[in-house]
Amino acid sequence: MGVLSIILLVIFIIAALLLIFLVTIQDENSTGLGGIFGGNSESAFGASPSKFLTKATSILAIVFMVLALLVAFANKPSSDNVVAIAEQQSQTQAGTTWLESESVGTDAAVEAAN
Repeated sequence: MGVLSIILLVIFIIAALLLIFLVTIQDENSTGLGGIFGGNSESAFGASPSKFLTKATSILAIVFMVLALLVAFANKPSSDNVVAIAEQQSQTQAGTTWLESESVGTDAAVEAAN
């Protein structure tokens, strides 16, 4: 893993944790978990905290999705590696079918048991 992959992964994890936190503290008709932190949660972000939390959650969700794509592209193997691995696997299994490969495994197990 390169340095960029690690940095993106750390930012991705932080965004995921923040998104979980924001969704958890959102107040749904005054019955959410916003009251856990004491007092009236509406006074923390002004007169309408639900608008602030909704916008913050939306923005963080978009950031989370973009980071998920970036982490996937950063950790994707190169196409040369995929082709080389596929060719290597096809060469090792060129003369056998799936039925023959299973019977070879069971024959070896029977011989090992005897």
